Amino acid sequence: MAARALDPDLLARELGNWRTSSRSGPSYQALGDGLRMLIVDGRLPVGSRLPSERALADALRVSRTTITAAYTDLRDTGYLHARRGARATIALPHTPVAIPAESAPTVNLAVAALAAPASAVQEAFTAATQQAAGYLQQTGHDLRGVLALRSAIAERYCARGLLTDPEQIMVTNGAQHAIALILTTYTQPGDRVLVEQPTYHGALTAISTAGARPVPVALSRDGWELDALHAAVRQLAPTLAYLVPDNHNPTGMSMSAADRKRLADIISETRTRTVVDETMTDVWLDEPTPPPLAASMRSRTDLIITIGSLSKSFWAGLRIGWIRAEPSTLATIRAIRPAIDLGTSVIEQLAAAYLLTERAEDVLPERREILRGRRDLLLNLLDEHLPEWQPLPGGGGMSLWVRLPAPVSSALCASASRLGVELPPGPRFGVDGTLERFVRIPFTLPEDQLTEAVSLLSRAWRSVTGSATPDPSAVVV
Repeated sequence: MAARALDPDLLARELGNWRTSSRSGPSYQALGDGLRMLIVDGRLPVGSRLPSERALADALRVSRTTITAAYTDLRDTGYLHARRGARATIALPHTPVAIPAESAPTVNLAVAALAAPASAVQEAFTAATQQAAGYLQQTGHDLRGVLALRSAIAERYCARGLLTDPEQIMVTNGAQHAIALILTTYTQPGDRVLVEQPTYHGALTAISTAGARPVPVALSRDGWELDALHAAVRQLAPTLAYLVPDNHNPTGMSMSAADRKRLADIISETRTRTVVDETMTDVWLDEPTPPPLAASMRSRTDLIITIGSLSKSFWAGLRIGWIRAEPSTLATIRAIRPAIDLGTSVIEQLAAAYLLTERAEDVLPERREILRGRRDLLLNLLDEHLPEWQPLPGGGGMSLWVRLPAPVSSALCASASRLGVELPPGPRFGVDGTLERFVRIPFTLPEDQLTEAVSLLSRAWRSVTGSATPDPSAVVV
C-alpha cells in the first residue's frame, strides 16, 4: 500500500509559529523540533511521507537548505526512514534517543493528575480482596459493572440532585474508554462531532481515531458562547457533541447555572446527542459542586450521556470510569462493547466502590485543599518569573490555561523539552493547529517540582524570545 503523502500547506499550518529568535539557535533546529513534536503527539502519522524539500520550503517560505538540515536531523535521531529512490517516511526511533545528561527529563507538565492518596487506596484494595470471594464463582465477564459500584455511583448522582438508578450506570475502564465506546456506537467515519475550542486533547484523539471530524466552537474569556454553539449545531447538524461544563479541561472554567439550563434547551430543541464529561466534577475548588447538566433537561433526557471517572478524584492508576445514560442507551452501547473489551476488573471495581462509600468524604476535601495551595503557588511563581504571561480566569480543575504574549507555544514547548520539561503545546488542545498563543500548565506536581518547572519554563521563554521580556514590536499578531 502506498504511503500517505502529507500536504505541505496543511503541514505548515500544523507547525504553527515554529520559528524562534535568531538568538535561540539555527532555524533548522527549531523546525526539526516542531516536526518531532508533531510526530510524538501523533499528529503526523507514522509511515506517511513528508513533502519534498522544495515543496515544504515554499510552504514555509524558508530556504531549501533549512529543510534539508531539519530532515537530516530527524533522520539522524530516528524520526525519518529514508530509502533510496523514495521520499523519506515518518518513523519512531527503535531505541530511545540518547539525551545529554544536562537535558535529562526533570518534570512532567503533560499530565494533570495527582498522586494517589496512598493509605486510602491501599485500604480499598485490601477490602476489595476480602470481598472478592463472592465473585470468584462467576466468570468475571460483566459488561455493566458490579452492582456495588454502580449503586455507589448512582447514589452520588442522587445526592447532587439527579435521580439515578444503578441500571443507568455502565462501568468502563476510565473516561477515555467511555468516550471511545460512545464514539464507536454513535458515529461513522466522516461524521461531525461538535467540541469546545480548546478542549480535552484525549477526546480529540478519540474522535480522530473513530474517523469522525471535530467541529470547534470557541470559548471566550468569559466562558461558553451559546449563541455560537446553537448556530453551529443548526448549521452543521453534528452527529454528536462533546462538552466539559465542570472545571473545563484545559481552561478551568465552569458553566453557570443559567447557561446550563439554556444549553439543555438547545440540546432538546436540536435533538443533538451530547456527551457531558464530568471527569473534573470532584475538583471544584472554590464553590460547591453544582447539579449535573443532565438535571437541567426538562425533556429528551435520552440525549444526554454523562461520563465520569475516579482518575482525578482519587488516582489515575485506578482505571475506573462510567457512563450514565438511559437504560436503552446503555443497552445499545453494550451491544457494541464486546468488540472492544469484555468488562472491567472486578477487584478494581470493588476498590472503587469502597473509596466512594467509605473514604470520599475525608479524601476529597483534602485533595481539594492540596490543589488550592498548589494553584496559588503556581500563580505566584508565574507572576514572579513570567509576569508577561496571562493565566485566564478559570481557576477550577487541575491546571491553568495561560495566554502567551506571542503565538510561539510550539517553539516554547520544544525549547522546554530540551531543558527537561515535558509540556504539550497549545495546538494539542485545539483543531487545525490553532491555539499557538496558549499553554496548559497543571498545578498537580509537588511544590518543589512546580518551582523547578517554572524556573525552567522561564529559561525556555528567554531562549525563544531572546530576552526575559519580549520586544513588543516583534510580537506577531
